[in-house]
Amino acid sequence: MERVRLPEVLTLEEVSQYLRLPMETLQRQALQGKLPGRKIENEWRFLKLAIDDWLRSQSSRSTLLQQAEAFADDTSLAELRKTIY
Repeated sequence: MERVRLPEVLTLEEVSQYLRLPMETLQRQALQGKLPGRKIENEWRFLKLAIDDWLRSQSSRSTLLQQAEAFADDTSLAELRKTIY
């Protein structure tokens, strides 16, 4: 599998793809100061290094809770559960 090299400064969409989380969740986390980023005019920017540090610093419990929260509004979750089980 070929690794894609990300730029040092990421957009909200790039962080969403990198973390595999919805943009809405990441934007909410950034607005609450839980995710390191800066809003410049109407655009979010994130340092990849800061995102990596943030990932490393999260306790496993809080990470799991945040990931669960990311799927709370996912309308396809019930169908996915049905498929899995």
